[in-house]
Amino acid sequence: MRLWWSRLLAGANQQILMLAIGWRMYDLTGSAWDLGLVGLFQFVPALLLALPAGHVADQHHRGKVVSACLAVVMAVALVLLAAHALAADSRALLLGVSLVLGGVRAFQMPAQQALTPLLVPPVLLPRAMAFSASGVQAAIIGGPALGGAFYALGPGVVYGACVLLSGAASLLMARVRYEHQPPERQPVRLATLLAGVRFIGSRKPVLGAISLDLFAVLLGGAVALLPIFAKDILHTGPWGLGLLRSAPAVGALGMSLWLTRHPPERGIGRRLLLAVGVFGACMAVFGLSRWFWLSLAVLAISGAADMVSVVIRQTLVQIETPDAMRGRVSAVNSIFIGASNQLGEFESGATAALLGPVGAAVLGGVGTLLVAVSWVWLFPALAKRDRMDERRG
Repeated sequence: MRLWWSRLLAGANQQILMLAIGWRMYDLTGSAWDLGLVGLFQFVPALLLALPAGHVADQHHRGKVVSACLAVVMAVALVLLAAHALAADSRALLLGVSLVLGGVRAFQMPAQQALTPLLVPPVLLPRAMAFSASGVQAAIIGGPALGGAFYALGPGVVYGACVLLSGAASLLMARVRYEHQPPERQPVRLATLLAGVRFIGSRKPVLGAISLDLFAVLLGGAVALLPIFAKDILHTGPWGLGLLRSAPAVGALGMSLWLTRHPPERGIGRRLLLAVGVFGACMAVFGLSRWFWLSLAVLAISGAADMVSVVIRQTLVQIETPDAMRGRVSAVNSIFIGASNQLGEFESGATAALLGPVGAAVLGGVGTLLVAVSWVWLFPALAKRDRMDERRG
Protein backbone atom coordinates (compact mmCIF):
# COMPACT_ATOMS: atom_id res chain seq x y z
CA MET A 1 0.00 0.00 0.00
CA ARG A 2 2.96 2.34 0.48
CA LEU A 3 3.69 1.98 -3.24
CA TRP A 4 0.04 2.67 -4.09
CA TRP A 5 -0.14 5.79 -1.92
CA SER A 6 3.20 7.06 -3.16
CA ARG A 7 2.15 6.71 -6.78
CA LEU A 8 -1.17 8.39 -6.00
CA LEU A 9 0.53 11.43 -4.46
CA ALA A 10 3.25 11.56 -7.11
CA GLY A 11 0.70 11.31 -9.91
CA ALA A 12 -1.37 14.15 -8.49
CA ASN A 13 1.77 16.24 -8.02
CA GLN A 14 2.89 15.69 -11.60
CA GLN A 15 -0.46 16.76 -13.02
CA ILE A 16 -0.68 19.86 -10.82
CA LEU A 17 2.89 20.88 -11.59
CA MET A 18 2.54 20.44 -15.35
CA LEU A 19 -0.79 22.31 -15.35
CA ALA A 20 0.88 25.20 -13.53
CA ILE A 21 3.89 25.25 -15.85
CA GLY A 22 1.72 25.07 -18.97
CA TRP A 23 -0.72 27.75 -17.88
CA ARG A 24 2.09 30.04 -16.65
CA MET A 25 3.99 29.61 -19.92
CA TYR A 26 0.90 30.52 -21.95
CA ASP A 27 0.30 33.51 -19.65
CA LEU A 28 3.85 34.74 -20.22
CA THR A 29 4.17 34.13 -23.96
CA GLY A 30 0.74 33.34 -25.45
CA SER A 31 2.56 30.94 -27.77
CA ALA A 32 1.51 27.42 -28.83
CA TRP A 33 5.14 26.88 -29.87
CA ASP A 34 6.36 27.52 -26.32
CA LEU A 35 3.79 25.07 -24.95
CA GLY A 36 5.24 22.51 -27.31
CA LEU A 37 8.77 23.37 -26.18
CA VAL A 38 7.84 22.46 -22.59
CA GLY A 39 7.20 18.92 -23.83
CA LEU A 40 10.33 18.84 -26.00
CA PHE A 41 12.55 20.04 -23.16
CA GLN A 42 11.28 17.17 -21.02
CA PHE A 43 11.74 14.59 -23.75
CA VAL A 44 15.35 15.33 -24.77
CA PRO A 45 17.02 14.55 -21.39
CA ALA A 46 14.69 11.59 -20.90
CA LEU A 47 15.87 10.22 -24.24
CA LEU A 48 19.57 10.81 -23.54
CA LEU A 49 19.49 9.33 -20.04
CA ALA A 50 17.03 6.46 -20.52
CA LEU A 51 19.53 3.65 -21.15
CA PRO A 52 21.85 4.54 -18.22
CA ALA A 53 18.74 4.90 -16.06
CA GLY A 54 17.64 1.37 -16.95
CA HIS A 55 21.03 0.06 -15.90
CA VAL A 56 20.66 1.88 -12.56
CA ALA A 57 17.20 0.32 -12.04
CA ASP A 58 18.61 -3.18 -12.58
CA GLN A 59 21.60 -2.62 -10.28
CA HIS A 60 20.03 -0.81 -7.31
CA HIS A 61 16.99 -0.92 -5.02
CA ARG A 62 14.22 0.36 -7.26
CA GLY A 63 12.16 1.88 -4.46
CA LYS A 64 15.10 4.01 -3.33
CA VAL A 65 15.77 5.15 -6.89
CA VAL A 66 12.16 6.36 -7.25
CA SER A 67 12.30 8.02 -3.82
CA ALA A 68 15.39 10.01 -4.80
CA CYS A 69 13.71 11.12 -8.03
CA LEU A 70 10.67 12.40 -6.14
CA ALA A 71 12.97 14.33 -3.79
CA VAL A 72 14.42 16.15 -6.82
CA VAL A 73 10.89 16.98 -8.01
CA MET A 74 10.26 18.52 -4.60
CA ALA A 75 13.38 20.65 -5.05
CA VAL A 76 12.09 21.82 -8.45
CA ALA A 77 8.80 22.90 -6.87
CA LEU A 78 10.75 24.79 -4.22
CA VAL A 79 12.70 26.64 -6.93
CA LEU A 80 9.48 27.62 -8.70
CA LEU A 81 7.94 28.75 -5.43
CA ALA A 82 10.97 30.92 -4.64
CA ALA A 83 11.05 32.36 -8.17
CA HIS A 84 7.40 33.31 -7.95
CA ALA A 85 7.88 34.93 -4.54
CA LEU A 86 10.77 36.99 -5.96
CA ALA A 87 8.88 37.78 -9.21
CA ALA A 88 11.71 36.05 -11.08
CA ASP A 89 9.77 33.40 -13.02
CA SER A 90 10.32 33.53 -16.76
CA ARG A 91 10.11 31.56 -19.98
CA ALA A 92 13.76 30.51 -19.56
CA LEU A 93 13.16 29.25 -16.01
CA LEU A 94 10.11 27.21 -17.04
CA LEU A 95 12.07 25.61 -19.87
CA GLY A 96 14.99 24.97 -17.51
CA VAL A 97 12.89 23.16 -14.91
CA SER A 98 11.31 21.19 -17.77
CA LEU A 99 14.80 19.91 -18.61
CA VAL A 100 15.34 18.85 -15.01
CA LEU A 101 11.95 17.13 -14.79
CA GLY A 102 12.71 15.24 -18.00
CA GLY A 103 16.01 13.99 -16.58
CA VAL A 104 14.35 12.92 -13.34
CA ARG A 105 11.62 11.10 -15.22
CA ALA A 106 14.26 9.14 -17.13
CA PHE A 107 15.34 7.48 -13.87
CA GLN A 108 11.94 7.34 -12.18
CA MET A 109 9.94 5.53 -14.86
CA PRO A 110 12.10 2.40 -15.41
CA ALA A 111 12.50 1.80 -11.68
CA GLN A 112 8.80 2.39 -11.03
CA GLN A 113 7.58 0.17 -13.87
CA ALA A 114 9.90 -2.66 -12.82
CA LEU A 115 8.86 -2.47 -9.16
CA THR A 116 5.30 -3.83 -9.26
CA PRO A 117 6.22 -7.33 -10.60
CA LEU A 118 8.47 -7.78 -7.55
CA LEU A 119 5.52 -7.35 -5.18
CA VAL A 120 2.90 -9.66 -6.75
CA PRO A 121 2.94 -13.10 -8.47
CA PRO A 122 2.63 -13.13 -12.29
CA VAL A 123 -0.93 -14.52 -12.25
CA LEU A 124 -2.11 -11.43 -10.35
CA LEU A 125 -0.10 -8.92 -12.37
CA PRO A 126 -2.96 -7.71 -14.65
CA ARG A 127 -5.13 -7.02 -11.60
CA ALA A 128 -2.21 -5.36 -9.80
CA MET A 129 -1.52 -3.14 -12.81
CA ALA A 130 -5.16 -2.11 -12.97
CA PHE A 131 -5.34 -1.49 -9.22
CA SER A 132 -2.18 0.60 -9.31
CA ALA A 133 -3.54 2.54 -12.25
CA SER A 134 -6.82 3.19 -10.42
CA GLY A 135 -4.98 4.99 -7.64
CA VAL A 136 -2.92 7.02 -10.07
CA GLN A 137 -5.98 7.96 -12.11
CA ALA A 138 -7.89 8.96 -8.99
CA ALA A 139 -5.02 11.31 -8.15
CA ILE A 140 -4.95 12.62 -11.70
CA ILE A 141 -8.66 13.42 -11.48
CA GLY A 142 -8.25 15.41 -8.30
CA GLY A 143 -4.85 16.81 -9.22
CA PRO A 144 -5.73 18.99 -12.23
CA ALA A 145 -9.04 20.07 -10.71
CA LEU A 146 -7.26 21.12 -7.51
CA GLY A 147 -4.44 22.60 -9.57
CA GLY A 148 -6.86 24.78 -11.50
CA ALA A 149 -8.53 25.93 -8.28
CA PHE A 150 -5.16 26.57 -6.62
CA TYR A 151 -3.90 28.48 -9.65
CA ALA A 152 -6.88 30.81 -9.38
CA LEU A 153 -5.44 31.71 -5.94
CA GLY A 154 -1.99 32.25 -7.41
CA PRO A 155 0.94 30.20 -8.74
CA GLY A 156 2.57 30.22 -5.30
CA VAL A 157 -0.28 28.15 -3.87
CA VAL A 158 0.18 25.55 -6.61
CA TYR A 159 3.94 25.32 -6.14
CA GLY A 160 3.56 25.03 -2.36
CA ALA A 161 1.13 22.13 -2.78
CA CYS A 162 3.61 20.41 -5.11
CA VAL A 163 6.36 20.69 -2.49
CA LEU A 164 4.17 18.91 0.06
CA LEU A 165 2.89 16.21 -2.32
CA SER A 166 6.26 15.27 -3.80
CA GLY A 167 7.91 15.25 -0.37
CA ALA A 168 5.28 12.92 1.07
CA ALA A 169 5.48 10.63 -2.00
CA SER A 170 9.27 10.43 -1.64
CA LEU A 171 9.06 9.43 2.02
CA LEU A 172 6.46 6.74 1.34
CA MET A 173 8.45 5.27 -1.55
CA ALA A 174 11.57 5.10 0.62
CA ARG A 175 9.64 2.76 2.94
CA VAL A 176 8.61 0.26 0.23
CA ARG A 177 10.09 -3.14 1.14
CA TYR A 178 10.83 -6.20 -0.98
CA GLU A 179 13.51 -8.89 -1.04
CA HIS A 180 16.24 -7.09 -2.91
CA GLN A 181 19.08 -9.33 -3.99
CA PRO A 182 21.91 -7.08 -5.20
CA PRO A 183 22.91 -8.44 -8.62
CA GLU A 184 26.46 -8.99 -9.72
CA ARG A 185 27.85 -5.61 -10.67
CA GLN A 186 27.99 -5.12 -14.42
CA PRO A 187 30.27 -2.54 -16.00
CA VAL A 188 28.56 0.33 -17.79
CA ARG A 189 29.28 -0.74 -21.35
CA LEU A 190 27.38 -0.07 -24.55
CA ALA A 191 26.43 -3.74 -24.88
CA THR A 192 24.98 -3.73 -21.36
CA LEU A 193 23.01 -0.54 -21.94
CA LEU A 194 21.60 -1.79 -25.25
CA ALA A 195 20.51 -5.17 -23.87
CA GLY A 196 16.95 -3.90 -23.43
CA VAL A 197 16.82 -2.72 -27.04
CA ARG A 198 17.98 -6.11 -28.32
CA PHE A 199 15.50 -7.92 -26.09
CA ILE A 200 12.52 -5.89 -27.35
CA GLY A 201 13.64 -6.30 -30.96
CA SER A 202 13.59 -10.07 -30.52
CA ARG A 203 10.00 -10.10 -29.14
CA LYS A 204 7.72 -8.89 -31.95
CA PRO A 205 4.51 -8.69 -29.87
CA VAL A 206 6.32 -6.56 -27.28
CA LEU A 207 7.83 -4.35 -29.97
CA GLY A 208 4.42 -3.95 -31.58
CA ALA A 209 2.69 -3.05 -28.32
CA ILE A 210 5.30 -0.47 -27.32
CA SER A 211 5.58 1.14 -30.75
CA LEU A 212 1.78 1.26 -31.03
CA ASP A 213 1.66 3.48 -27.97
CA LEU A 214 4.45 5.64 -29.40
CA PHE A 215 2.78 6.45 -32.70
CA ALA A 216 -0.81 6.52 -31.46
CA VAL A 217 -0.30 8.98 -28.61
CA LEU A 218 2.38 10.89 -30.53
CA LEU A 219 -0.25 11.72 -33.13
CA GLY A 220 -3.41 11.72 -31.02
CA GLY A 221 -2.35 13.39 -27.77
CA ALA A 222 -3.75 16.90 -27.34
CA VAL A 223 -2.75 17.58 -23.74
CA ALA A 224 -0.35 20.40 -24.67
CA LEU A 225 -3.18 22.18 -26.51
CA LEU A 226 -5.66 22.10 -23.64
CA PRO A 227 -4.76 25.61 -22.41
CA ILE A 228 -5.57 26.93 -25.91
CA PHE A 229 -8.85 25.01 -26.15
CA ALA A 230 -9.85 26.09 -22.64
CA LYS A 231 -9.07 29.77 -23.15
CA ASP A 232 -9.68 30.51 -26.84
CA ILE A 233 -12.12 27.86 -28.12
CA LEU A 234 -14.25 26.69 -25.17
CA HIS A 235 -13.92 30.08 -23.43
CA THR A 236 -13.30 28.92 -19.89
CA GLY A 237 -10.61 29.68 -17.30
CA PRO A 238 -8.14 27.74 -15.14
CA TRP A 239 -11.00 25.82 -13.49
CA GLY A 240 -12.16 24.64 -16.91
CA LEU A 241 -8.63 23.64 -17.87
CA GLY A 242 -8.44 21.59 -14.69
CA LEU A 243 -11.66 19.77 -15.58
CA LEU A 244 -10.46 19.13 -19.13
CA ARG A 245 -7.20 17.67 -17.87
CA SER A 246 -9.13 15.57 -15.34
CA ALA A 247 -11.68 14.19 -17.80
CA PRO A 248 -9.45 11.47 -19.34
CA ALA A 249 -8.55 10.33 -15.83
CA VAL A 250 -12.26 10.02 -14.93
CA GLY A 251 -12.75 7.58 -17.77
CA ALA A 252 -9.47 5.83 -16.99
CA LEU A 253 -10.42 5.43 -13.33
CA GLY A 254 -13.76 3.86 -14.18
CA MET A 255 -12.13 1.48 -16.62
CA SER A 256 -9.29 0.58 -14.23
CA LEU A 257 -11.79 -0.30 -11.50
CA TRP A 258 -13.61 -2.52 -13.99
CA LEU A 259 -10.34 -4.19 -15.01
CA THR A 260 -9.41 -4.99 -11.39
CA ARG A 261 -12.51 -7.23 -11.31
CA HIS A 262 -12.49 -8.27 -14.95
CA PRO A 263 -8.90 -8.28 -16.23
CA PRO A 264 -8.43 -8.90 -19.95
CA GLU A 265 -7.73 -12.61 -20.41
CA ARG A 266 -8.62 -13.50 -24.02
CA GLY A 267 -8.25 -11.68 -27.32
CA ILE A 268 -5.86 -9.13 -25.86
CA GLY A 269 -4.36 -8.20 -29.25
CA ARG A 270 -7.74 -7.29 -30.72
CA ARG A 271 -8.71 -5.39 -27.58
CA LEU A 272 -5.49 -3.41 -27.65
CA LEU A 273 -5.92 -2.30 -31.27
CA LEU A 274 -9.61 -1.50 -30.77
CA ALA A 275 -8.82 0.62 -27.73
CA VAL A 276 -6.27 2.65 -29.70
CA GLY A 277 -8.79 3.17 -32.51
CA VAL A 278 -11.40 4.47 -30.06
CA PHE A 279 -8.79 6.81 -28.57
CA GLY A 280 -8.06 8.29 -31.99
CA ALA A 281 -11.73 8.80 -32.82
CA CYS A 282 -12.23 10.64 -29.53
CA MET A 283 -9.36 13.00 -30.27
CA ALA A 284 -10.85 13.88 -33.65
CA VAL A 285 -14.25 14.62 -32.08
CA PHE A 286 -12.59 16.69 -29.36
CA GLY A 287 -10.90 18.83 -31.99
CA LEU A 288 -14.23 19.58 -33.68
CA SER A 289 -16.23 20.17 -30.49
CA ARG A 290 -17.29 23.68 -29.46
CA TRP A 291 -19.39 22.49 -26.53
CA PHE A 292 -17.53 22.23 -23.22
CA TRP A 293 -19.52 19.25 -21.94
CA LEU A 294 -19.09 17.28 -25.17
CA SER A 295 -15.36 17.92 -24.97
CA LEU A 296 -15.33 16.58 -21.41
CA ALA A 297 -17.30 13.48 -22.46
CA VAL A 298 -15.04 12.48 -25.36
CA LEU A 299 -11.94 13.09 -23.27
CA ALA A 300 -13.37 10.76 -20.60
CA ILE A 301 -14.02 8.06 -23.22
CA SER A 302 -10.50 8.51 -24.56
CA GLY A 303 -9.16 7.95 -21.05
CA ALA A 304 -11.11 4.71 -20.68
CA ALA A 305 -9.80 3.46 -24.02
CA ASP A 306 -6.25 4.44 -23.13
CA MET A 307 -6.49 2.56 -19.81
CA VAL A 308 -7.30 -0.67 -21.64
CA SER A 309 -4.23 -0.09 -23.79
CA VAL A 310 -2.01 0.72 -20.81
CA VAL A 311 -2.97 -2.34 -18.75
CA ILE A 312 -2.58 -4.75 -21.67
CA ARG A 313 0.67 -3.23 -22.88
CA GLN A 314 2.41 -2.92 -19.51
CA THR A 315 1.33 -6.38 -18.35
CA LEU A 316 2.48 -7.95 -21.60
CA VAL A 317 5.90 -6.27 -21.38
CA GLN A 318 6.46 -7.27 -17.74
CA ILE A 319 5.35 -10.89 -18.25
CA GLU A 320 7.62 -11.31 -21.27
CA THR A 321 10.67 -9.84 -19.50
CA PRO A 322 12.89 -11.62 -16.90
CA ASP A 323 13.45 -9.60 -13.73
CA ALA A 324 17.17 -9.11 -14.36
CA MET A 325 16.26 -7.23 -17.55
CA ARG A 326 13.18 -5.34 -16.42
CA GLY A 327 14.94 -2.09 -15.63
CA ARG A 328 16.61 -1.87 -19.03
CA VAL A 329 13.50 -2.99 -20.91
CA SER A 330 11.41 -0.52 -18.94
CA ALA A 331 13.95 2.18 -19.82
CA VAL A 332 13.41 1.53 -23.51
CA ASN A 333 9.67 1.50 -22.87
CA SER A 334 10.02 4.85 -21.11
CA ILE A 335 11.63 6.30 -24.24
CA PHE A 336 8.55 5.29 -26.20
CA ILE A 337 6.23 6.65 -23.50
CA GLY A 338 8.21 9.86 -23.30
CA ALA A 339 8.11 10.24 -27.06
CA SER A 340 4.36 9.68 -27.11
CA ASN A 341 3.79 12.22 -24.32
CA GLN A 342 6.50 14.88 -24.15
CA LEU A 343 7.51 14.70 -27.83
CA GLY A 344 3.82 14.39 -28.67
CA GLU A 345 3.22 17.69 -26.87
CA PHE A 346 5.90 19.30 -29.03
CA GLU A 347 4.34 17.79 -32.16
CA SER A 348 0.92 19.10 -31.13
CA GLY A 349 2.28 22.58 -30.43
CA ALA A 350 4.21 22.72 -33.69
CA THR A 351 1.25 21.42 -35.71
CA ALA A 352 -1.09 23.86 -33.99
CA ALA A 353 1.28 26.70 -34.87
CA LEU A 354 0.89 25.71 -38.55
CA LEU A 355 -2.71 24.46 -38.78
CA GLY A 356 -4.31 25.88 -35.66
CA PRO A 357 -5.36 23.82 -32.60
CA VAL A 358 -8.48 22.39 -34.25
CA GLY A 359 -6.61 21.17 -37.32
CA ALA A 360 -3.86 19.68 -35.15
CA ALA A 361 -6.30 17.73 -32.94
CA VAL A 362 -8.40 16.40 -35.83
CA LEU A 363 -5.39 15.43 -37.94
CA GLY A 364 -3.82 13.67 -34.95
CA GLY A 365 -6.99 11.71 -34.20
CA VAL A 366 -7.33 10.50 -37.78
CA GLY A 367 -3.64 9.59 -37.81
CA THR A 368 -4.11 7.48 -34.68
CA LEU A 369 -6.96 5.57 -36.32
CA LEU A 370 -4.74 4.83 -39.31
CA VAL A 371 -1.96 3.60 -37.00
CA ALA A 372 -4.32 1.13 -35.29
CA VAL A 373 -5.40 -0.27 -38.67
CA SER A 374 -1.82 -0.45 -39.97
CA TRP A 375 -0.58 -2.42 -36.95
CA VAL A 376 -2.90 -5.32 -37.87
CA TRP A 377 -0.67 -5.98 -40.89
CA LEU A 378 2.66 -4.75 -39.52
CA PHE A 379 2.47 -6.85 -36.32
CA PRO A 380 0.16 -9.82 -36.98
CA ALA A 381 1.53 -11.73 -33.96
CA LEU A 382 0.30 -8.90 -31.72
CA ALA A 383 -3.07 -8.62 -33.44
CA LYS A 384 -3.62 -12.39 -33.05
CA ARG A 385 -2.33 -12.60 -29.48
CA ASP A 386 -4.97 -14.32 -27.35
CA ARG A 387 -3.59 -14.46 -23.77
CA MET A 388 -1.22 -12.32 -21.74
CA ASP A 389 0.92 -15.33 -20.81
CA GLU A 390 0.81 -17.83 -23.65
CA ARG A 391 2.77 -20.32 -21.56
CA ARG A 392 -0.40 -20.91 -19.53
CA GLY A 393 -2.20 -22.17 -22.64
